[in-house]
Amino acid sequence: MESSVLAFATDLLDEGADTFFGNLTDRAGVGGVTLASVYHEARDVFPHNPRRVIRYLEPGAAYFRPDPARWQGRRLAPVPSTAIGDRDPFAEAAAEAGRRGLKLHAWTVFCHNDRLGFAHPDCAPANAFGDRHLTELCPAHPEVREYALTLVAELARYGVDATRAESLHFHGLRHGYHHERYFEELGPTAEALLGVCFCPHCRAAATRAGVPADLVAEAVRAELRRRLADQHAAAAPADLSTLADGAFAAYVDASAATVTALAADLTEQARRHGMRLSFMDGGGPGKGWLSGIDLPALARVTDQIETLGYAATAREVREKVAAFALHGVRPERMAVILRPMASDCDGPENLAAKLAELRRLGVPEVEFYHYGLMRLSSLDRIGAALAG
Repeated sequence: MESSVLAFATDLLDEGADTFFGNLTDRAGVGGVTLASVYHEARDVFPHNPRRVIRYLEPGAAYFRPDPARWQGRRLAPVPSTAIGDRDPFAEAAAEAGRRGLKLHAWTVFCHNDRLGFAHPDCAPANAFGDRHLTELCPAHPEVREYALTLVAELARYGVDATRAESLHFHGLRHGYHHERYFEELGPTAEALLGVCFCPHCRAAATRAGVPADLVAEAVRAELRRRLADQHAAAAPADLSTLADGAFAAYVDASAATVTALAADLTEQARRHGMRLSFMDGGGPGKGWLSGIDLPALARVTDQIETLGYAATAREVREKVAAFALHGVRPERMAVILRPMASDCDGPENLAAKLAELRRLGVPEVEFYHYGLMRLSSLDRIGAALAG
């Protein structure tokens, strides 16, 4: 079973290569590192960082040095984080990983990009009222697709083994923004409908698929107004498959086809450059329909599906993986991310049991979240579990 630890470039820069890679090999005993290449805004606590305990991550920042020639004339282009200064953490990580016999993976957040969404609102998803979700990029927008394809080609310069594609899909209303406020209870149906994209590119894709996109948008607006106006209506259950006489479901299916086509193009791009592409589905089966996640289709066009195995017991991890098999994703085509911290794991025996269960299922690859966000004792826990 292949193994790696997810990490930030700032972990490498703050600790230095010897400490950072030494912890990965000597304490965690993993065979690779999965370094964030483009990441979203956050505020994190770093228990063992020698320079700071709290760090604010910049919106939609890149942690490698983009090639200016590739991005000339583009509106959407990666912007290097100010945290890396004049350095190129990916080049440094590639050199060190190669020297130590480790694999380097690029953990890449594609469509959740608050910097680019705010800078170019027309590239962001739009709800049925035309309001833009500025923390995101729309997978149907041609410039977003070109941005994603170029990003994959850029990462190949570093000898990356695999691109871990996070956020390569649409997002719901509550994907996350600081001081996000809902003083009236919206209800799950209104929240779901407010997250569906009706930008011109998504409407055009639906129309090409034979869906009356404008009529669907009108039906969604009417349903939302009804639920926003009345608390009892907001709480009432709904069968979204029947909305707009079934046309809404067809509209969402067209959105899923958009995501699948983009994932297929990026996988082909990665393969041309000798890389793999893992599609990250953090929500799990049955939760991604409105995000455009069609698991059977994505399993056919990508190299791997990666998911979160965040759970307290090995049985729960097994059930998470088994659920994917029911949706056309076999365990041997998966990677699973585990957390060795106390929230999921009470010791190396617990983590070893989860690893043993994944091996029995035939899962070939496991990752651990997250180098900088865990204590050093949790790195030791990984090493003990892998050795056991």
